[in-house]
Amino acid sequence: KREEEERQKGEEQIRQQEEIRAKELYLSLKKAQQHSQHSDDDQEWEEQLRRSKAADEERSHKARKARDEYRRQSLRAIQKGKVAGLSNLFQGTSLNNDQEIKLNKKHASPLPSISATSSNIWERPSRPSSRDVIIRWFKEDQIPRRAGFERKTNRIAQWFHGIISRKEAEELLMNKSEGTFLVRVSEKIWGYALSYRQQSGFKHFLVDASGDFYSFLGVDPNRHATLTDLIDFHKEEIITSSGGELLLEPCGQQKNPPDYSPLFE
Repeated sequence: KREEEERQKGEEQIRQQEEIRAKELYLSLKKAQQHSQHSDDDQEWEEQLRRSKAADEERSHKARKARDEYRRQSLRAIQKGKVAGLSNLFQGTSLNNDQEIKLNKKHASPLPSISATSSNIWERPSRPSSRDVIIRWFKEDQIPRRAGFERKTNRIAQWFHGIISRKEAEELLMNKSEGTFLVRVSEKIWGYALSYRQQSGFKHFLVDASGDFYSFLGVDPNRHATLTDLIDFHKEEIITSSGGELLLEPCGQQKNPPDYSPLFE
């Protein structure tokens, strides 16, 4: 009887040790999974930041060229006795030499600095920091590029959504068929997330909009002039060769007012 009790006691100790090891293993795997997810987010942001810097450098280069051309044309106009914005006033008028000299003296003051006049222009942070910042970015950068609109109308596209979470997107797609999709404004990058309903669950693709084009991050090198161009392209062409994702059916709004309302107020 004593041997039986010792045997049972030993088995109980072994069982407890196995439970402890199983819990430690579970926690270790969960921690590794969370770390991996954070690493993926960091990699996505690093890629976004790299492309954003490249786009900013390209825009700065174009701005410098535009300023140089503006100054060159303005100086040429002054030498001819014409000033930008006043050319119609002098059109068809013959000026003698004395009048031309006086006009040149009158407008010989230094040209205003382009950078000084544009000091009030909003400078985009390196990454989104709040919903207010994202809304301002959308209004100042994306609405002029017709992001979210149908191609040839001023109606909002059925697939377009506002600043909603991944969980909210999946709830909207939950009872939809494979190939149903929506596009939501991202809170992680300057761009969007395309949420896609597949047979076994959901997929989420980041869309970079930090430059002068729209493209998927990490899965598709194609660049598109507008967000609608990207969507229409992948109605015919798969997003990834491994997943074969085609955008078949847009997922519309279920709220009133729509979740994108703050972006257009």
